Amino acid sequence: MPIPLRGLRTIRTLAGKVELVSVPHRALLQVACLELEKARRTTERSSAFRRVAELDARIRDIDAEQASLLQALAERKGKSVEAGIGRQSRGRTQPFKIRY
Repeated sequence: MPIPLRGLRTIRTLAGKVELVSVPHRALLQVACLELEKARRTTERSSAFRRVAELDARIRDIDAEQASLLQALAERKGKSVEAGIGRQSRGRTQPFKIRY
């Protein structure tokens, strides 16, 4: 009976069985990498919160400016703001077409 040929797949190794804790420098490197990622994510989170706060403030400014402009228009025309908003369209049935 011939001896079966051994290849790369049949060689037994302990490569995947070594625990992370058994090699201290690997565990410490993993902890350091996790700390760096945590610091990056914390910075990213704080900048995102700051950006959201800036967007909310700008939206409030836009609403206030829009309300003051609509109020000025209403006072100028002597009508209420709601009457100008609810106007009907001109009744166009076809879309705007451009000829070339």
